[in-house]
Parts: sequence; structure tokens; C-alpha cells
Amino acid sequence: MALDYGTARVGVAVSDELAMMALPLEAIRAKPLDSFFLRLKEIIAEKEIGLIVVGMPRNMDGSYGFATEKAREFIEMIKSKLAMPVEAWDERLTTAAAHRMFADAGIKAKNRKDKIDSVAAQNILQSYLDAQAFKKL
Repeated sequence: MALDYGTARVGVAVSDELAMMALPLEAIRAKPLDSFFLRLKEIIAEKEIGLIVVGMPRNMDGSYGFATEKAREFIEMIKSKLAMPVEAWDERLTTAAAHRMFADAGIKAKNRKDKIDSVAAQNILQSYLDAQAFKKL
């Protein structure tokens, strides 16, 4: 599972059973936290998730910015509330790529709002899955 953290919504994506392809799932409202974690736990149980990958914001030069600290706090909160492994993963340009995909498909900006976060999470997860497959070569 991958999460694209945002202060309003958290995008969620999961992989197929072979861990080869990432699929967008949904966006969960980030607040209230109790509701967020309740839904996250439901997804984890339903999809039998064994690992959470969280997008880590980085500047284009690879340095860390203000958003990175928020993502780190989010990761620590997940670790404290869930007994499962959590990994940070570079999320540079994942949201931009999601916007570009919707634009290329002719989907207007106002119709992307509910889907953009889960597609960004899909991009994070696909990048992670591809890197894991490459390591096996």
C-alpha cells in the first residue's frame, strides 16, 4: 500500500496480488485522525496489506523542505498506531504526473479533485514496486 500524505486528504493505492502493478484506491480525509485511522485499518485488513510506503516530499535538487518534516511526523504517527512496517519513498513529481495524466485524458481540473491523491499514491507505489523488481534482476 502507498499513501500520498496531504493535510486535507491522503491518497491510497494498493498493488495487485503479484506486487507488480499499482492501482489507485481512494482518498481518505486526513482529519479527524480517529476517522482516518479507522478507514486505514479497514483497508489494511480488507486488502491484507503487509507494508505501507509513504511518499516523502523532496525538492528537485534532492534536498528536504518543510513538507518533509510533516511527512516524517505522519510516518511516525502511523508507526505508533499500526504494528506494521512503513517505508518512506521519494515522491517527486508524482502529483504533477497525476495532473498531467488527467489533462492528457481531457479531464477538467474540477473533476480531478477526488481522484488526484489516489493517482499520486499509485505513482509512488509503482515507482517503489519497479525499484524492488529491478533489485531482483
